Amino acid sequence: MNAPTLDRVLTEAEHLPSDELGILEGLLPKRRTEAWRMETATEAKNAAAAFCSGKLKAQSVERVIARLRAAK
Repeated sequence: MNAPTLDRVLTEAEHLPSDELGILEGLLPKRRTEAWRMETATEAKNAAAAFCSGKLKAQSVERVIARLRAAK
Protein backbone atom coordinates (compact mmCIF):
# COMPACT_ATOMS: atom_id res chain seq x y z
CA MET A 1 0.00 0.00 0.00
CA ASN A 2 1.29 3.45 -0.88
CA ALA A 3 1.91 5.93 1.89
CA PRO A 4 -0.72 8.65 2.06
CA THR A 5 0.21 12.02 0.63
CA LEU A 6 -0.21 15.23 2.58
CA ASP A 7 -2.88 16.37 0.15
CA ARG A 8 -4.82 13.14 0.61
CA VAL A 9 -4.60 13.35 4.39
CA LEU A 10 -5.77 16.97 4.38
CA THR A 11 -8.65 16.13 2.08
CA GLU A 12 -9.73 13.31 4.39
CA ALA A 13 -9.38 15.54 7.45
CA GLU A 14 -11.66 18.14 5.87
CA HIS A 15 -14.44 15.54 5.89
CA LEU A 16 -14.22 14.94 9.66
CA PRO A 17 -16.92 16.32 11.92
CA SER A 18 -15.79 19.51 13.66
CA ASP A 19 -15.46 17.83 17.08
CA GLU A 20 -13.19 15.11 15.63
CA LEU A 21 -11.20 17.73 13.74
CA GLY A 22 -10.61 19.51 17.06
CA ILE A 23 -9.41 16.25 18.60
CA LEU A 24 -7.07 15.72 15.64
CA GLU A 25 -5.67 19.23 16.02
CA GLY A 26 -4.90 18.48 19.67
CA LEU A 27 -3.43 15.04 19.03
CA LEU A 28 -0.96 15.89 16.27
CA PRO A 29 1.34 18.13 18.35
CA LYS A 30 1.21 15.68 21.25
CA ARG A 31 2.14 12.74 19.04
CA ARG A 32 4.97 14.70 17.42
CA THR A 33 6.29 15.68 20.85
CA GLU A 34 6.13 12.06 22.03
CA ALA A 35 7.95 10.87 18.89
CA TRP A 36 10.66 13.50 19.50
CA ARG A 37 11.00 12.35 23.13
CA MET A 38 11.35 8.71 22.07
CA GLU A 39 13.93 9.61 19.43
CA THR A 40 15.88 11.70 21.95
CA ALA A 41 15.78 8.89 24.53
CA THR A 42 17.08 6.40 21.96
CA GLU A 43 19.90 8.75 20.98
CA ALA A 44 20.79 9.27 24.65
CA LYS A 45 20.88 5.51 25.28
CA ASN A 46 23.10 5.02 22.23
CA ALA A 47 25.42 7.81 23.35
CA ALA A 48 25.63 6.38 26.87
CA ALA A 49 26.44 2.93 25.49
CA ALA A 50 29.10 4.39 23.20
CA PHE A 51 30.61 6.27 26.14
CA CYS A 52 30.60 3.19 28.38
CA SER A 53 32.23 1.11 25.65
CA GLY A 54 35.02 3.67 25.22
CA LYS A 55 33.93 4.92 21.80
CA LEU A 56 33.37 8.40 23.24
CA LYS A 57 35.77 10.23 25.51
CA ALA A 58 34.89 12.64 28.31
CA GLN A 59 35.12 16.31 27.27
CA SER A 60 34.54 19.62 28.98
CA VAL A 61 31.25 21.39 28.43
CA GLU A 62 33.11 24.29 26.83
CA ARG A 63 34.73 21.97 24.28
CA VAL A 64 31.45 20.30 23.39
CA ILE A 65 29.68 23.65 22.95
CA ALA A 66 32.55 24.97 20.82
CA ARG A 67 32.40 21.89 18.58
CA LEU A 68 28.62 22.20 18.23
CA ARG A 69 28.91 25.85 17.28
CA ALA A 70 31.65 25.08 14.76
CA ALA A 71 29.50 22.40 13.15
CA LYS A 72 26.72 24.87 12.24
